[in-house]
Amino acid sequence: METFKRAPLQLFNMPQHFVIPLFQRPYVWKQDEQWEPLWQDIRRVAELRITQPHVAAQHFLGAVVLQAHPAGINRVTTWNVIDGQQRLTTLQLLMDATHALLAAAGATRLADQLEMLTHNPTAYVPEGESILKLRHLNNDRSAFDEVMTAEAPIDHASLERSESQLVQAHHYFTTVVSEWLGEPAGPGFPDRSEQLTAVLTGELTIVTIELLATENSQEIFETLNARGTPLTAADLVRNFVFQTIEAEGGDTRRAYKELWPFETKFWMKEVSVGRNFVTRSSLFLNQWLAAELGEEISPQSTFARFKAYVDHDVQEAMVDLLPRIKQQADLYHAWTEAATRPSGDLSTVEMAMYRMQSSGIELLKPLLIWLHSPVRALPQSVIERVVSAAESWVIRRQLLRMTNSDLGRIVAEIMAANRDVPADELADRVVGQLARLNVASTYWPGDDEVRQAMTVESAYRRFPRPRLRAYLEAIENLYRAETGQPQIERVGHPIEHILPQKWQDSWPVATPEEEDERQQRVHRLGNLTLLTQSLNSRVSNGPWTTKRTALLQHNTIKLTGRLIDSTEGDEWSETRIDERTTRMVDALLEVWPVPEGHLGRVIDPQTKAGDWVELKHLVEGDVLRVGDRLFAAHRDFAGREATIGADMRLHLDGKKFDTPSGAAKHLRKKATNGWYFWTVADGRRLREVRQQFLGGAEARDASARAALYREFWGQTFERMRAQHPEWTRATTSSASWIDVSLGVPGVVVATAWYQSGLAVQLYFNSSDPEINDQRYQWLHARRAQFEQAVGEALAWDAMVGRKATRVSLESPFLYLDRREEWGPAIEWLIAAQRRLRLGVDTLGGVDAFRL
Repeated sequence: METFKRAPLQLFNMPQHFVIPLFQRPYVWKQDEQWEPLWQDIRRVAELRITQPHVAAQHFLGAVVLQAHPAGINRVTTWNVIDGQQRLTTLQLLMDATHALLAAAGATRLADQLEMLTHNPTAYVPEGESILKLRHLNNDRSAFDEVMTAEAPIDHASLERSESQLVQAHHYFTTVVSEWLGEPAGPGFPDRSEQLTAVLTGELTIVTIELLATENSQEIFETLNARGTPLTAADLVRNFVFQTIEAEGGDTRRAYKELWPFETKFWMKEVSVGRNFVTRSSLFLNQWLAAELGEEISPQSTFARFKAYVDHDVQEAMVDLLPRIKQQADLYHAWTEAATRPSGDLSTVEMAMYRMQSSGIELLKPLLIWLHSPVRALPQSVIERVVSAAESWVIRRQLLRMTNSDLGRIVAEIMAANRDVPADELADRVVGQLARLNVASTYWPGDDEVRQAMTVESAYRRFPRPRLRAYLEAIENLYRAETGQPQIERVGHPIEHILPQKWQDSWPVATPEEEDERQQRVHRLGNLTLLTQSLNSRVSNGPWTTKRTALLQHNTIKLTGRLIDSTEGDEWSETRIDERTTRMVDALLEVWPVPEGHLGRVIDPQTKAGDWVELKHLVEGDVLRVGDRLFAAHRDFAGREATIGADMRLHLDGKKFDTPSGAAKHLRKKATNGWYFWTVADGRRLREVRQQFLGGAEARDASARAALYREFWGQTFERMRAQHPEWTRATTSSASWIDVSLGVPGVVVATAWYQSGLAVQLYFNSSDPEINDQRYQWLHARRAQFEQAVGEALAWDAMVGRKATRVSLESPFLYLDRREEWGPAIEWLIAAQRRLRLGVDTLGGVDAFRL
């Protein structure tokens, strides 16, 4: 057995196979617990290399155990992965995703560096064997091989194993790396791609324990994974602190007794961060250090960054630094204890701590520590305004169920950017910085977006109970503040449905449509309230008169009291729920306001996760409209269509579906990705419409996209008129397509930029769909002759059920924003148009289409 410390370049550079044996557990790493922290660590190291090249930034990935295979003939070196397969698999997925992005961007040199670490040269691999350096022999094999050998750019959702955790990981890394690298033509792309490649190849550290083929691998595995008590970050910091004090000649015994607060039960308690557990002392030191440095710091890096901070940034002796740490630790302790009190009013900071505990996040704690730095001594009014704004930013995003994964970076940037801002300017500066955020991963949502979402949100199902309870408590406290009452007790009050979850027996309606309308409202905010004690099931599910009496007799909560008062003499109905939902959403917006005039606009929407987008967003974004029909693309369901209703749901066969996938499953009777199943009237799949909403790589907003199209089509028409002046007199267009008539109404040669790239089409778009179909069928009957004249196979699309048909030539040009490719792209499209015209002439000319 030998142990080595290796970078990925040293581990993976040789032709070899790392084999995951059949008996190993499947791939189980997840986004929240492993992918995001790993990416944040790697991004941090890459950014440090850019901004602070003098800092020796690295990241330790952990240890793996490898066992050599017995030597064989004509085989590359092969290792069994005994332990560490999860991290090796994840690293390979990350490197491959980055390779694909760099290759697509034309960064061939860097892409090749990564590819040599994931794929063996074919010359070293026997025929029929996988070229992948990491090979799975268990059930993960098909998914891993598929995504690692797919051609870039990869459409992950179209892969056969798209639901696999491995494919999801590859998709996640593709998304976050693409967002971080930015546009290939952007000024920061070369430096970022260079540094990211350097980190992935040389700045990650892996300890490899390498066994001979004859050694007992199970014994090693059991020893490595035996139970133990590893040193925490706080343990390492403590040892370093008191060694430093001793070296400075200080009184270590006195310092430990008076200035080191972290040996109590409170600080030794393990608390959850996501789904991981760390000691509270380690967590505080991490957050305190983040506040001091204005950086995101991973839990694994706490000690290393603390040591570097003391060695390079601190001018004071350790014995003078400790009192500052203790003062802020004592405040942190006080806030945490206050947040656990069941009664009594909480301050703005204490309430923020309570709500973070309810939400299971730690996001704003570094900011709270930063605001209470004894060096700054900020006025309480400034602190409260900053905390209120930051909390509104986070909670509004929670209400819309948006990711928090990139918010820690913004908190770090706020602290770094405002370190020396005068106290009387600080709140305005922070609020302004938050209000200027304009990408989907970080922006501060405005009133209209929150109101539109929460008015129809199934809040009871969508939010964890503690978080939902905190929202209801916030509304209750707003109502109580109007009359000067104390805050509601934080004792886990039951959340009650007014219209019961099981309403069918005591609250019946007459028709299926009414049943559907009622069921939609069961879990909405306006149908929920807090009670001082739970109702028994008989009363809870009973008729309204019985339930209202029980609420009246046993309630002291204003949230419920106002409901009772508003319904005197009336039934509880869908209309009542809608009205109350509106009032409660308005209350949430009042509790967590935005600056006057703030709209929360996103100019870079392509960073939104695709699975966040819903039909309502597409309608609100004006890329779809109420009443639009969606058509089944699957050949077995040709002619089937669904309609977008005013309720933002899909109407099909007398039923209503919240998602495209739900409607697709209704037809196919099995799980189906609706974004691929449905198309819109012009033939685009619904996923293309979603991509239009999310935004393409070619432009940041509609006006920029239109300007880019005008420039491209202007050059196209100029060159087209020079070569074929008889084709067109047009000069430019701001649309994504152009049409060139062939002299017969309804028959054009169309050129368009789709999500899949540039295409030229023979397009039949008569106002009479039957004529389009006749022309298409006539041409399709002569397909072989036509394709022979054109010179290649074409994509035939009858666009069943729609008003047009088309036959397409697809180009190798994928991205409009790559200006360096415009010349070849224009030459290709002119040649493609010429070939389609030749094909038509071969069949007798355009007159053959006169009907």
